[in-house]
Amino acid sequence: MIKRSLENRLIDAINNMPVVALLGPRQVGKTTLALEVAKLIGKDSHYLDLELDSDIAKLSDAQAYLERFENKLLIIDEVQRQPDLFRLLRSLVDVRKRAGERTAQFLLLGSASRDLIQHSSETLAGRIRFIELTPFSASELSIQNDYQYDMEKHWLRGGFPDSCLAISNDQSWSWRGDFISSYIERDIPLMGQHIQPTTMRRLWTMLAHNNGQQANYSKLGESIGVNYKTIKSYIDTLCDFYMVRQLQPWSGNSKKRLVKAPKIYLRDSGIAHRFLTITDFESLLGHPVIGASWEAFVIENILGQLSDKWQYSYYRTSAQAEIDLVLEGPNKQTWAIEIKRSLSPSASKGFYYGCDDIDATHKFIIYPGKDSYPTVNNVEVIGLIGFIDRIIKVKDE
Repeated sequence: MIKRSLENRLIDAINNMPVVALLGPRQVGKTTLALEVAKLIGKDSHYLDLELDSDIAKLSDAQAYLERFENKLLIIDEVQRQPDLFRLLRSLVDVRKRAGERTAQFLLLGSASRDLIQHSSETLAGRIRFIELTPFSASELSIQNDYQYDMEKHWLRGGFPDSCLAISNDQSWSWRGDFISSYIERDIPLMGQHIQPTTMRRLWTMLAHNNGQQANYSKLGESIGVNYKTIKSYIDTLCDFYMVRQLQPWSGNSKKRLVKAPKIYLRDSGIAHRFLTITDFESLLGHPVIGASWEAFVIENILGQLSDKWQYSYYRTSAQAEIDLVLEGPNKQTWAIEIKRSLSPSASKGFYYGCDDIDATHKFIIYPGKDSYPTVNNVEVIGLIGFIDRIIKVKDE
């Protein structure tokens, strides 16, 4: 089994908070991780799955049922299905804290974002910690003793476990198709989002073709016959389900005219390639989106490893000076990152202009190679895994 880099952080949160919410897309491995961690914390646990009618029926008198698990860690899966539970959990948490059980009471698993369940979870303010589990990252897969890491396969298939670890590309391809259909036809409607499946599939496909582009909501809306407000709500829905990321523009002090629209990325490369009918790595190499796909893959791998001490954005001026990713972290560090597919990369003039404007303390070009070496103007060329290792070292300091 692939050890998740989040494991120790999750254990620490459970041991220090009464309630922990582990959030992430469906099929990302939340349940597997939760059950594994439950074995490690030294406390009895019980698992409740709110996708099962039999488990939902147990909550007909929720208070009476949940009160039975004092001094146990109760794991509740797909908690977004029962938003009314949050108010009750607050009362139960406070009762158990007064009895001396201050931590490790509830581990909530959810397939909807923190923003989507924020209203329901507000009653647990000060009692809950949110943690996001992403699909497999390059750094997670590269350190496994019993797994031969292949970045090309990871990039092609994406990081969802059943896709990434499938025995063949065909099996991975089929799994991703079923996954997309399930989201469009079942999961999104279950959360009360009334969007025609054909409309959502068209939008998702368009976003795949325009991966990493600045958002033009009016143009997207015209393409599928809806207005600006509606298309924005559709994209927000995909963000809520961890399928899409809207990367916001840098907003620091600048004398230059900066763009204000976010860039939209499909978060999993394998899902993007499924919409683009990219079936194997040779097809990816010959596809016009290869550069954008690599950029999205790199960005998602980096952001998945950042602690909450970092802020992230992209930089672009109206004159097209651009930095693909800006990281602002501890000790006033500002890292400027250019992402290149070439094995002999060089930064653009616009990158250097941007670095001067944001007062970058570190400058990197991330490329598909493994070596790391300095180049002109204090820019370091570095591979993805090497860069993530660098970020993790800063995180651990």
